Amino acid sequence: MSSLIIYFSRTGGNYVAGDIRNLEKGNTEIVAEMIQKLTGAELFEAEPVVPYSDDYSACIEEAKNDKKRDARPELKKYPEHMESFEKIYLGYPNYWGTMPMAMFTLLEHFDFAGKTILPFCTHEGSGLGDSVRDIRRLCPGADVRPGLAITGSRAAQAEKEVKKWILKEEKECRI
Repeated sequence: MSSLIIYFSRTGGNYVAGDIRNLEKGNTEIVAEMIQKLTGAELFEAEPVVPYSDDYSACIEEAKNDKKRDARPELKKYPEHMESFEKIYLGYPNYWGTMPMAMFTLLEHFDFAGKTILPFCTHEGSGLGDSVRDIRRLCPGADVRPGLAITGSRAAQAEKEVKKWILKEEKECRI
């Protein structure tokens, strides 16, 4: 089964375990790379044309405004040959109870009917929020599996948890 990891991640100021820290690599990217290492799936980073601010406070205001406006930020590019992928690992940080609105843009760009979508998110206490419900709404006909929520401050130490999730999903997809 051909697999693709699509993820949105951000560097710069991030809320990590109660503090604002400057991250050179985003937490979601760290988890996406773990999934790639464990599955051999291709990686694709979803990047908005206009990136969110590196300043954490400004970023959360931008993300809040995007959600309020139900915005669909333009992306720099989209995955190629999407029809050749059967399984999509979909990663994002939890922004205001769901995915960043750029992920909505990406999901509305393709028909995911018949594909398996495995959501994973990074967060600092809010888990998956409404993101799985939103993915199901945006991707009718897709098999949207239970998601994996990783605390961002633990992303680099989450390989065991990620591996367990992947193995469980692989087993369930074969049944």
